[in-house]
Amino acid sequence: MKTALLLGIAAISLGAAAPAPPQKVDLLIRGGTIYTGSDAPFIGDVAISGDHILSVSKHANVLAARVIDAKGMIVAPGFIDPHTHMGEDLASDDQARRLIPAFLMQGVTTAFIGNDGGGDPDVAKVLGSAKAKPVGINYASWVGFGAIREKVVGEDNRAPTPEELARMKGLVADAMCHGALGLSTGLFYAPQSFAKTEEVIALAREAGKRGGSYDSHIRDESSYTVGLVAAIDEAIRIGREGGLPAHISHIKALGVDVQGQAPKIIAMVEAARARGEKVTANQYPWSASGTSLVASLVPLWAQDGGRPALLKRFDDPSLTQKMHDGMVENLRKRGGADKLLIVEGKYKNRYLDAVAKEMNLAPVDAAIAVIRIGDPGTVSFNQSEADIAAFMKQPWVMTGSDASGGHPRVYGSFARKYDKYVKADHVITLRQFIERSSSLTADTFGLTGRGHLRSGAFADVVVFDPRTYASRATYEDPAQLAAGVRTVVVNGVVAVDKGAMTGKAAGRALAHKPTPGTCG
Repeated sequence: MKTALLLGIAAISLGAAAPAPPQKVDLLIRGGTIYTGSDAPFIGDVAISGDHILSVSKHANVLAARVIDAKGMIVAPGFIDPHTHMGEDLASDDQARRLIPAFLMQGVTTAFIGNDGGGDPDVAKVLGSAKAKPVGINYASWVGFGAIREKVVGEDNRAPTPEELARMKGLVADAMCHGALGLSTGLFYAPQSFAKTEEVIALAREAGKRGGSYDSHIRDESSYTVGLVAAIDEAIRIGREGGLPAHISHIKALGVDVQGQAPKIIAMVEAARARGEKVTANQYPWSASGTSLVASLVPLWAQDGGRPALLKRFDDPSLTQKMHDGMVENLRKRGGADKLLIVEGKYKNRYLDAVAKEMNLAPVDAAIAVIRIGDPGTVSFNQSEADIAAFMKQPWVMTGSDASGGHPRVYGSFARKYDKYVKADHVITLRQFIERSSSLTADTFGLTGRGHLRSGAFADVVVFDPRTYASRATYEDPAQLAAGVRTVVVNGVVAVDKGAMTGKAAGRALAHKPTPGTCG
């Protein structure tokens, strides 16, 4: 006892430090299984102060204004969607629409817009919109090759003049200096499809000089024109000669002619990466793609000049057979009329074969009759599960939705990827799903402070129930919110609480910083 007393006196005399008082924080997410985006999972706490994460640890010594019990839940970085078509929603006058509930209820806290070459050249306006119209998620924007080409060249099948090319390059440079992520293209779609590779490279260089990336819906995902292999090769070449990372959007092997080619495409990308080229891709977890009826079936030559010219060609007897033959072939590539679902307009939720039967017409003739009314969105079942799984397993393939109306991928892509490909089919692990839905995307595109749960990062967090997290959206009923997300935090603000939207708009426009010295 005398010895213990002496030791105690010695400790006091040496000034033994008292336990540090708990630090005050705004929010504590306690006791969940934490996936940081880069580390092995562990059970612990995430402490949030203001719009940043204060600490991620096994036990946080904090005094929180609010504690969220995450026991039994997965706690992960807010998911990041690199390919969406949500620009109109984010700029809407409807406050509820700007919250983007379809994304928040899956745990998506950041999205990219302006994909497929459609990004508005006025990126300053696009990013500035959030100040006047608060949004529910963070967003960044591409500048679109298609939007620029239509602005300068129009919809005709011709090359730009030297003066027009210079103007197009200037628009890319200006957009990059106002915060664009880089240049996006949709080379499958007219009039972008009329551009030669060299034209795209010239514009891509302007983005590359300023630290941007190249994102592409490639020229052919099937066998429509150059073929899938040549289109992948073109995308890699544009990145290499443009001096910037190349990103292949919604990578797939679309249609009966190219199903089974995933291993060959993967080998091409791996070879480029082995050479030191930066090549990545995103993928949505659905066997059906989504586009329009015209894009699905009408030959590209017939789209020269836009819709007015197309309708005139339908009425030109000298082109009737050529048009018909081209559309029959394109329908074959997509798997037939019973694989093509119309998701908008008068024939919504009807397969083309059923519409043709009702009209008492051949499928292609029925399609022409529908196109005369408008160009509705379509969903076509054209991919094999083997190809989907092969692409998904690659460490350079991140999760994306290609969110566009009429397809369940808007409301369910991230949730479906977990429920089907992690939980049911075991194609990838939970950790791979989380990291390829968050940190891989953030790190690839330079979203500093996003995509990771770590001290000092922005507080974008999702808490979901691993037992119930799943998509409820279907092809016939695509606008169903996902299940299983308990909490979503965007920039430190609780946007989803106890599985319900809070109505708080805490998202921000994320401007990409151009390379220093490249903007006047």
